[in-house]
This record gives sequence, structure tokens and C-alpha cells, in this order.
Amino acid sequence: MRCLYAGILAILLSSCGKSVKTVDDQGVKIAYVDAGQGDTALLFVHGWCLNKGYWSNQMDHFKDRYHVVAIDLPGFGESGKERTEWTTENYGRDIDSVMSQLHLNKVVLVGHSMGGDLCLEAALHAPDRVIALVGIDNFKSINPETPTQKADDARTYTVLKEGFTKAAFQYFQGDLFYKTADTIQRRILTDVANADSAVAIAALQGNDNFEERKNLQAFGKPLYLINSDYTPTDTAALTAAHVPHEVMYIKDTGHFPMVEKPADVNAALDAVMANITGH
Repeated sequence: MRCLYAGILAILLSSCGKSVKTVDDQGVKIAYVDAGQGDTALLFVHGWCLNKGYWSNQMDHFKDRYHVVAIDLPGFGESGKERTEWTTENYGRDIDSVMSQLHLNKVVLVGHSMGGDLCLEAALHAPDRVIALVGIDNFKSINPETPTQKADDARTYTVLKEGFTKAAFQYFQGDLFYKTADTIQRRILTDVANADSAVAIAALQGNDNFEERKNLQAFGKPLYLINSDYTPTDTAALTAAHVPHEVMYIKDTGHFPMVEKPADVNAALDAVMANITGH
């Protein structure tokens, strides 16, 4: 299975037209692929336990018009693990380092799932570089967690530490897959199984205290959401928080629309870029 998956990943990466490169953030290697050129850049950030290969379709779609970059977050994919604290703040700094070292000055950050929070943190680090933030199936509820939800999180971490792969698989078997094709499910579950469990759990815990509502208000620029419709997006909370936003829904898909329905995601992202650039 691992050999088969490695072959599939190699094909996906080669479709971007570029080999894997690296930058360094305080001693940690950050792997990335890029293609295209232009003043405006799209920087893609994957979600929990995934990798840059999940953006291959978007990279191919946009590379003729923009500079496109997809990274492996430290601890995942081909990036390094030379770190002891896996916080949202550190990940935000990683993304900022990539933008700085690649001299990206007009950046649209695109983050899937937990990657949305990491992109928001990076945007707060570099407000002059980031012109817009795009979330892929995230920011569905920006209200602070209740004590009950925090207690549920604590129990989840305990279960993950006792048996990471089994617990993670059970979690992913819920609404996250909805009508997801079996081949995509196997790909995702393979990546979860191969993840460093200590890093994966620490990254979740490191995200616990991130305040989406407050930080979106501090960002102040438009938030574009390309969300699956399998669970609702609390647009009323975004409006009440005075967060400028636009939501586009991908129908009949699960939590991974960029690989489940890439053409629909690309069309929505095309609309976002037309709004941002005026073209």
C-alpha cells in the first residue's frame, strides 16, 4: 500500500510541473512545490495530517495565471520535525517565512480545515503581504468553545493518545466523508495512518486557544469561504462579528472538496480571484 501511495503522490506532484523545494524556518525544513509566475500568488495550506499533494488540481488549474505555491506544514509530508512546540503561532510564522523567502508580496492564502486558522495567523503576521484569505470547509462556527466542547476535546486527545490510528479512523468515518469516493477515502486514511501521531495530536492541541472571532476581526479583510454544504456555516455569527465574508457552497461532498469536487472548487476560486483582482 505504501509503495502504491508513494507512486500516486509522485504523479500528483509531477503534474504541478515543479520538483519539491525547501525553505527553512528556524531550523525546520519546509517543503513546497511552486509553478507559474506573476505579481499575485496563491499559497495553499493543507489541513490536519494531509500534505501539499492535495492541491495538485488547483495548482494545475491556476499556474498559467498566477504564481502558485503549495507547502507541507512542518511535521507532515516532506517537511521537517525539528520542533517541540506545534502551535498555531509557530505554523503561522512558518507560512510567513515561506512568503518572505519566496518574495511573495500579493498573496491570497488558501487554507483547508485547520489550515484556515494557520493562514489567518500568518495573515496577522504579514498584513501587507496578504490581500485575501480563502477558507476551504472551515470557519463554520467562529463562536468560542463552550465548557462542554472543551471537555469533549480533552476526551478526544486522551483517546487519540491511547490508540491514534483507530480513533482517528473512527472520527473520519462520520460526516467528514459524506459522499466521498472510496479511493479518496483510502488516500486520506492512508495519510492519517502514516502521520506522526505525537505531532498530529500536538498540532490539534496547539490550535485549542486560537480565537477565530477575535483574529478575523483583527484581520479586517474579506474572508472567502468555499464550504461543503454537509454541515451549516454560521453566517449569522460572522455578520454579528462584523467580519466581511462571502460563502460559496460545494454541494453533495464531504470535508475535502478540493479532491472530491476539484472542478467545483476551482470554479469558486476563479470567482474569488475575479473579485479580488477585478479580472
